[in-house]
Amino acid sequence: MRAYRVLIPTLALLAAGAAHGAAQAPTPALAEPVRVPPISAAAMKQSFAPIVKRTAPAVVNISAKRLIRQQVDPFWQRFGMGAPRERVEGSLGSGVIVRSDGVIVTNNHVIEHGQEITVALFDRREFPAKVLLADERTDLAILKIDLPAGEKLPVMAIDDRTETQVGDLVLAIGDPFGVGQTVTNGIISATNRTADPNGDAGAYIQTDAAINPGNSGGALVSMDGNLIGVNSFIYSQSGQSSGIGFAIPAVVVRRVVETAMGGGHAVVRPWLGAKLQSVTPEIAKTVGLPTPSGAQVAEVWPDGAAARAGLKKGDVVTSVDGAPVVDAASLNYAMGTHRPGDTVRFGVRRDKAEQALTIRAEPAPASPARDEQVIAGRNPFQGATVVNLSPAVAEEVGLDPFARAGVVVTKTSAGQAQQVGVQPGDIIRAVNGRDIKNVADLTSAVVAPARLWQVTIERNGHQLTATFQT
Repeated sequence: MRAYRVLIPTLALLAAGAAHGAAQAPTPALAEPVRVPPISAAAMKQSFAPIVKRTAPAVVNISAKRLIRQQVDPFWQRFGMGAPRERVEGSLGSGVIVRSDGVIVTNNHVIEHGQEITVALFDRREFPAKVLLADERTDLAILKIDLPAGEKLPVMAIDDRTETQVGDLVLAIGDPFGVGQTVTNGIISATNRTADPNGDAGAYIQTDAAINPGNSGGALVSMDGNLIGVNSFIYSQSGQSSGIGFAIPAVVVRRVVETAMGGGHAVVRPWLGAKLQSVTPEIAKTVGLPTPSGAQVAEVWPDGAAARAGLKKGDVVTSVDGAPVVDAASLNYAMGTHRPGDTVRFGVRRDKAEQALTIRAEPAPASPARDEQVIAGRNPFQGATVVNLSPAVAEEVGLDPFARAGVVVTKTSAGQAQQVGVQPGDIIRAVNGRDIKNVADLTSAVVAPARLWQVTIERNGHQLTATFQT
């Protein structure tokens, strides 16, 4: 397993946000960066070595191993020959030390499913690491290594300000291909890069600094020597760097670190409570906007944050905290950078006039209660873990928070559910002609034995009906 992500040929980006937690110590205010273009041939010969010397010791190598159990061909098992075999699968990546007591940030996909995680420091010492928090949606994980008494590690300061601009010089530091720590140079090619303008996530820093397999989880460093992003994936048709790499912005990194340091095991994201669509040229013309930018409200969740703040269907959100909103994804990202409880200022276009609204950031409602259960018995859902669908659960598993009530599968283990193809994220809509609205409905529907089972599930917005024999 290679510890990096390659998107071929389209991007599928994630979003971020996190809850507030305790920090080791307040980060000192960072000086405003001074941008000076080269003015002579001599200036072009200047070196990045001082920045590298200061920051490289805070970048580490990460290896993760997991045990894979391989089944033997069933034909040979009939004759009592062969047994399940086990093999060790590994991954390599990078990480950044963000606290001197051994707290490290990396990509979730570097350590995902890892049963043995090892961190190699700049001085080649190796330490076992434990996972404090792993967040699939942001693709970030926070690790901790135990150090000898009194030892402090070099750290890289997290610069989560918004002054990053296209054209700024950056360094990418990591361990590509496992050859050892490597530094590459480039510029910021784009900020707030999103793939799905109507999506609920995705505002990445794009850079042309070379990022290759093993760079995942490494540092994107400013000319001030600060961490402005965690390198995550590349866009490539060959699997190698083609000058289009993406880093998770430092503002997201800080939120996940804060959550882990506060003892949290899950990242809590503020939820606006409104379904959005990006402004098209036609919408812009209708509402009187000079350019097609902003996010139009298509639906408002009853008694949600948006509804209580006075946001209405048809409104166009044009700014958040004074910053312009480009599309729906950028608005969702801007909300995600806030902590629950924060006050967020919205600029809204309504009836061809500008209005100002104040919205309180808060988590998605967790009603109805989860009522998590593992389905047992001889039925197509045996071995599936299911919960009641709520906006909070939908946010957690990546479904539409506005989806109607139902029961969602969160994971499957050995049993009929895996054999018939039930997948995490499936919404169970009906069993043998009975509508399933909650977990109690499902457990009641499968309690009685049956020879044939007709089930309807919703997957990726499509309803599928199948009949199974048990």
